Amino acid sequence: MSHVVTIEEPQANPQVSQTRCGVRSGARGNVSSSRPYDFLYDPLFIVSSEKDHTQANIQANLIRKRLRKVPRFRAMFSNLIHYPRYSLYRSKADPVPPFICREWKGQEEKHREALGQLAITDTSFQMAKEAYEDPEITGRNRYKYFERPFLPFHQQMPFNVVFAATKTEAYIFPPTSAKYPPVPSKYTVGTQTDYRDAEVQTDPYSPEYVVCQDSIPELLTLAALTWGRGLPAGQAEVEMIERAREKRAWEATLPCLSDTSQFEKRRRMMNAMERKEWAFREQEIEKLQEIRLEVLKELLRKRDENQNEVNMKHLNARWSQLQEAKEVKLAQIQHTHVSAIRKLVRKGKNIEGKLERRNIIRDYCDYASQVYGPLSRLGRFPDNNSEDFVVKNHYLNTYEGLVELESCLPDFVTQPRIRPPKPKVTTTKAGFLKRAARMDHELAEVHKAILDKKNRVLEPKKVLRFLQRKALPQPRLPTPTLEMSSNEEEDIEMAVIYLQKLLRGRVVQNTMFEGKEKRLELIQELRTSHALQDDDRLLKKAEKQVTLALQRQRNLHEHKVSLVENHLAGLEGRVLADMFDFLSKELVRLQEERRIHAFAMLAERQRRMREAEESGRRQVEQRRLREEDQIFKEVIKVHQSTVTSYLEDIILNTEENTAEEQARAEIEKMAEEINDIAYEMENRRTQLQSEEIVAELVYSFLIPEVQKDFVKEKVRTAQRKHILAAHQIIHSHTEDMVNRDFVQRQQEEAASHTDKSPEEETQK
Repeated sequence: MSHVVTIEEPQANPQVSQTRCGVRSGARGNVSSSRPYDFLYDPLFIVSSEKDHTQANIQANLIRKRLRKVPRFRAMFSNLIHYPRYSLYRSKADPVPPFICREWKGQEEKHREALGQLAITDTSFQMAKEAYEDPEITGRNRYKYFERPFLPFHQQMPFNVVFAATKTEAYIFPPTSAKYPPVPSKYTVGTQTDYRDAEVQTDPYSPEYVVCQDSIPELLTLAALTWGRGLPAGQAEVEMIERAREKRAWEATLPCLSDTSQFEKRRRMMNAMERKEWAFREQEIEKLQEIRLEVLKELLRKRDENQNEVNMKHLNARWSQLQEAKEVKLAQIQHTHVSAIRKLVRKGKNIEGKLERRNIIRDYCDYASQVYGPLSRLGRFPDNNSEDFVVKNHYLNTYEGLVELESCLPDFVTQPRIRPPKPKVTTTKAGFLKRAARMDHELAEVHKAILDKKNRVLEPKKVLRFLQRKALPQPRLPTPTLEMSSNEEEDIEMAVIYLQKLLRGRVVQNTMFEGKEKRLELIQELRTSHALQDDDRLLKKAEKQVTLALQRQRNLHEHKVSLVENHLAGLEGRVLADMFDFLSKELVRLQEERRIHAFAMLAERQRRMREAEESGRRQVEQRRLREEDQIFKEVIKVHQSTVTSYLEDIILNTEENTAEEQARAEIEKMAEEINDIAYEMENRRTQLQSEEIVAELVYSFLIPEVQKDFVKEKVRTAQRKHILAAHQIIHSHTEDMVNRDFVQRQQEEAASHTDKSPEEETQK
């Protein structure tokens, strides 16, 4: 898309036409309202005169972005014209930095042109040479000296494609006139495009060609490939070119048709080539079928995923609806339950249904009554006018009040002094323990005892083995009573009670005085905030002026710092823009390198596949050789293991016999040595040593046994009397029970005998 600015002017005044031409060429800066300062920044933006420069500056200063809406709080919600909601103020912040020159740049160019004409006419005048700044090719301007890369989001073109070059026609000089050169009625000043030539190019240009005689270039075989249909060439096109080359080489090896002797050979070669082409075609068909199958599988998978996602959405929506209905139902049930319980409680309080009058004293004494905490369901909302109870203080709600209040505070409030804690002294100067320390110790012991008793685990009751006496509790002492014998004692007691009241009142008074002394500073602060003297007010006003002056100085300093920060931010922005531009171009270059690397990897993969086919046959042969070698090794291993096992049996039997003979000889030798040593000790031993050995044996074996028997006998005699007493008690009761049972059994036998005798007689 391009914008062509065409100007028509009469032929009478060429100077005016040139001036207007310059104005139109510079007017393109006003096309975008988002860039009002192009006449200062853009080096390609040209204005014809200083007047146009001033007009562009005025238009940039009058844009609506410099206007700021400031709301009026008193009429914030007004829709009336004479009471607007807001006012428009022009922002004082200048978006153009102060180091940017606002003057018209045409004066310098005119001055330079005048000096150039003067240097042409006057040879004695020497014009100063212009000193150009360093272009910094290896520095920050390095990116300007690189070719523009291919954009990644457009269709890539191979490097051998040549775009159509612009055909420039030969310039025809007009015929020279004798008086004045002809001035055209219209002409094109300039062209502004929104796209590059590479972006608007449709198909690459294909130049005309001429084929030499007796030559068929290989490139002409690719004439069927066009842009978008085979070009740029991919992997399939490269494989097709390789097959065409192989076929041409095969056709060159075919015998001639004129040679009848080679006709059979030619037919066999053509049949073989035809079978090869059919096999290749079958492979291509299989590949296409596999690709279609993969696409179908992917579509089915996506369809299943979409269906599952839709089902999950439906389930989630249904579940959320059921949950909401459940919560609403539970809330209704809870509300009904609470109201029913409340009604039952109210009925339970007044079962007989009597009407009671309101007890005002009881309502005001009970802090849980409706007087102090009214219920909203009864129509009372105590928090409606809660803002009336909010304390609005000048010293707490404004910054000036806080500063003034802070100035009244003493130094130890803003600058706290931390004092190390002193160790608690529990002894007096004489070395005795203080009463308070003694009481604390006793209280700690009592607390510990209470906790032990509380945390004590009750032991299970044991089964009583013997009878125990249970102690009876002591009777309670009688409560003492005070008897007044006379009126004098009663007066004395009343005087003592009155004295106690006085002492307690004095204690309360001292407590209040101590609290007042502790909070004396807070009381003074409240007094200063509510009632200030004239002198104090003047002093506070002076402090306020000093504080305002310090605030103004701080604001000026912050403004200067903000200007410096804005300048630094602009520099950082330019550096970051250059860096990001360089990185983006490096990214595009890296992507191109990766694409080329991918083509190389595909070629390398095809080569490896061919090598793998060749190596497959070698691996089959090597596998067969390894199998034969393994079979031979297994046979040899079986023979070797048989020989090894035979030799191991012979060696083990020999080792066992040899070890047994050596062990028997060593044992006999050691027995002889031990016997010799024992006989020699027996011969050297004296009578005293023999008696010592006998005494040690007696002391070690006989005496402990005697002591054990003596202790057992002593314990047995000590327990015998208790056992005898227990036996007497048990046997006395058991003998009585046995005699009683014996007598009862005899009586039963006699009774049964008497009952049976008549029956026996009748039977006989």
